[in-house]
Formats: sequence, C-alpha cells, structure tokens
Amino acid sequence: MGELFKRLKAYPLVTAELLGASLFANILALASPLFVIQVLNRYVSHGVDATLFTLTAGVLIAISFEVAFRQIRLSIATALSQPFDRAYATGVFEVLTGARADALSQIPPGQKREAAAAADAIQQAYAAPNIAAYLDLPFAVVFLSALLLLSPPLAMIATAFVGVVIALGWGSLIAMKKPSDEMVERLGERQGLLDSALSDPDSVRAFTAQGYLHKRWAVLMDGLDRVRTKVSARQGGSQNLTQGVQALLSTSMIAAGGMLVVSGNLDVGLLIGANILAARAIGPVIRITQLAGPSAKAKTAQKTLGNLMRLPREQRRGSALAGYKGGIEFKDIGFAYPSQPTPLFESLNLKLEPNALFVVSGANGTGKTTLARMLAGLLAPSRGQILIDGVDLTQIAPEWWRRQIIYLPQEPSFFTGTVRDNILAYNPDLDEKGLNTVIRDAGLENYFSTTREGFEMKLVAGGRNLPVGIRRRLALARALASDGRLVILDEPTEGMDSEGTQQIGRVMNVLSKKGCTIIALSHDPNIIKGALHILDLNAKPVPRLLKVQAGDAQNKGAV
Repeated sequence: MGELFKRLKAYPLVTAELLGASLFANILALASPLFVIQVLNRYVSHGVDATLFTLTAGVLIAISFEVAFRQIRLSIATALSQPFDRAYATGVFEVLTGARADALSQIPPGQKREAAAAADAIQQAYAAPNIAAYLDLPFAVVFLSALLLLSPPLAMIATAFVGVVIALGWGSLIAMKKPSDEMVERLGERQGLLDSALSDPDSVRAFTAQGYLHKRWAVLMDGLDRVRTKVSARQGGSQNLTQGVQALLSTSMIAAGGMLVVSGNLDVGLLIGANILAARAIGPVIRITQLAGPSAKAKTAQKTLGNLMRLPREQRRGSALAGYKGGIEFKDIGFAYPSQPTPLFESLNLKLEPNALFVVSGANGTGKTTLARMLAGLLAPSRGQILIDGVDLTQIAPEWWRRQIIYLPQEPSFFTGTVRDNILAYNPDLDEKGLNTVIRDAGLENYFSTTREGFEMKLVAGGRNLPVGIRRRLALARALASDGRLVILDEPTEGMDSEGTQQIGRVMNVLSKKGCTIIALSHDPNIIKGALHILDLNAKPVPRLLKVQAGDAQNKGAV
C-alpha cells in the first residue's frame, strides 16, 4: 500500500479527480438496488406502467453515468501511474548502464535480468484497474451504511463477512511473501542457466555439456515447480475461500432476511435490495484480496530494485581538461578484488610522458586487463592515484575521459544494433568518410564490401554472430573512431591471424607518429621485443619496470 500512497501523494490534484470519480461512480452504483426495491414495492404492488418506465429510465441513466465515471477514473489512473512506471524502468536501465563496473560485476547475469523485470511486476500490481479497486475499497462502507438504514441485522451480517474476507486477504498476503521471494530467486537461477545455453551454443555442443546442463535444469525446474505449486495453491485456496464466503454471505442474507420478512420486520423488496447492497459491499474487498499475489510479487520486486539501486554509480560530473596531451602517471597504485585474499599488485609508481610507447606484460591472471580497465576509468584502484597530465582521474568527468582514449578491450563486445550504430555511439560526430576510414584502418574494407548489409549489419549477442577475428577488428575500428591521445590495447593480437597482427602493428606505428601515448598490455613476444620499457606484472606484489636496451632486458627493480 505504501507504493499506492506514494503515487497518490505525488499528484494531489489528480488524486482529487480520482477520488471524485470514485465517489460519483459508487454513489451512482446505489441506483441498482434502489431500483429493485422500488420496482418490487411500488410497481409490483400497484402495476402502474408509467412508474416502471420512470424507474427504468432513471436507473439506465445512472448506470450510464456510473460506467462513464469508472472509465474516466481508469484513464486518470493510467496517467497517474505512467510516470512512476517509466521512472522504475528507466531507473533500472540507468543503474545497469551507469553503476560502477566492479559493483555490477558482482551480480550474476540472471539476477540482473530479474531485476530488470522487477519494474514490470510493480507496473502490473499497480495498473489502473488495480488502483481503481483500491479506491473502491473505502466505499464498501457506503454500501454497508445504506444497508444499515434498510436493516441493521442484515448490515451486521454483511459487516461480519466483510471482516472475514479482509482477514483472509491479509493472511494470503503474508503467506505469499516467502514463496514470492523464493520464486524470484529461482527465476534468476533459471535465467542464468538460459544465458549459459544461449550465449555460446557451440561450447555447449562441442564440449558435450548438454547432459550436465540438463541435470542442472531438471533440478532447477523441480524446485521452481514446487514453488509455483505452492504459490498456485495459496492463490487458488484464497480465491476459493473468498468465493465460498461470498456464497455464504448471500445464503445468510436470504435466510436471515426471509425470517425478517416472515416476522413482518422487512418486505421482499428491501430483502432483495439488501442482498444486492451486501454483494456491492463485499465486492471491492474480494477484489483487493485477489491482488494479494501481485502485491506480494510487487513487494519482492521493490526489494530487488532497492538492492539494485543501492549499487554505487559512476560519477557523472567532473572536470574536462582544455586539451589532453597524453601524459599518464601511477602514484602508489594498488588493487585487490574483494573476493581475493591477496592484491593483484601494489605500490605501482610509473610516469609516462606524452608520445611514450609502453608495454605491460605478464601471464594470464596477473592483472593486465584490470590495469587496462583502471586506465579506462572502469575500475577504481584500491589505493593510490592515476594522474592524467597531472590531474587526478577521479576529478575528471568519465564520459569526457573515455573520449580521450583509444581503447581496445581484450574481450570486445557490442550492444544490439548495427555496425554503424556501435561505432557512432562512441563518436557521434563521425561522418561517412570517417566511418569508412576507421573500417579501412582496421582492415575490414574487403569484408564489408562483400556483405549485403554493409555497415547496416546487425550485431547480436554482443557481436558473437561475427567470427572472432572480425569481431576484434571491428572493436579496433570502434576504438579508432576516437581521436584520443592515449591508446590502450589489451591483448591486441589475441585471436588475430598474421594479417590482423600486421594490421595492429601498422595501426600502432601510425598512432605513434601522431604523437599518441600507447600502452599495449600483451604477452605477445612480437610486441614485447619492440618495446623500450616493459612493466612486468609477473613480479608480485610489486611490479617491476624493465628497461630494454639492445635486446637485453635489465631489471630496474621495483617501481
């Protein structure tokens, strides 16, 4: 209910309109039982057709206005909910695209997908018809009050049954909480397993993982089926009980009312009208109890969203240098992943002047990619400073900084869209000539000249529809779309054939002649042997700076 009140409080005037429409709709709903009473007591007794005509015309007008007010209320409720639904969906997307990479990487992909779907669960729970049901609930008192004027004993019976339904609804809401939480968890696990099967189908088949995945799927589905059965049983049981209570209410009203008619304390018209009023009173309460399932899911979804929203965000504000020259410096840098007992490296001190050519070497897992991501501002060091032209990187606007670098990640990935979309997203100012230039510089001119789609080729699943070598070259083309002064190449020749490796060398030479600072993170011997300075990450915990002269590497000690 907190979410409902938040929505109503946000727009007082709209809420007033909703309440006004609800008031008129529910007051007009009294016309039907009054019509029944009048027809049975006046027309049936006296047989005047004009009376029947007048009563019928009146009730038809009342019903028409009631329907109109209810429709108006739905339109207003839809308009009221749209900003909140949009805000939840947008908020999730902003977190997924703007949270710090190190924090976001701690959440399994399946849970991220479930978090993204949480906004839909909240939207469904507080859709316009459900808001209307909540607004009808207070008017159950109106119908009970009208019933009280007709017959206090029957009003007491109806009130008792309304109380029973409220108790059942509250119990159902409490009972649904734990299964709903468990279902979200199970669905997250299922989505993670689906991602495993869909993201790399060749690996599943080539390494005969079907049997293993099928077993995991069977165990997961058994658990999910148990939770679904539990949820379905509780929802169905609640609905059956409320329907039974509704039937018992009608039976009790007729039985008690019949006794009152026989005793002369009530007439038949009032009995029928009272039964209709009792049904009107209990109807909104039953609709609210039927929302116990969606409400429980919405509460779980809000909890999931709350956890997601608490993820630390990348800073959006910061400074922008008048002109970045390409200088970079590490001052006492250390980094450790939260789950690792020892740091990847520490006490790293290094200063590169503009136009430097520098190689970072090391075996797999020594921290080359981590260092590359730190340079790109995707990870923050555990301690120390990264300075660009003497300014702390934490003071720099991330978006501005990333447009100053030419970044080729080790595992390139692309968003779903065309080749053109992916490259222009990095540099929206790139014209057709510039696009053709970066494609040519990456060695992809012949490839795209032979494809029917050209630059309109769709990239899906992170670009996995392309061969590895083509995907890496396309990542190089995207990187070259930037006119940055710092070049970060993370394992640039990995997955490349000899021609692709030569293309990387040509690109590095061109960028060096342009005055760019180049940092190549690689264990490729061909790249290492061409370097004058090498940072060796194999040395733990303090990396070593190697100065290469005449083909001999000399250890300069810890840096």
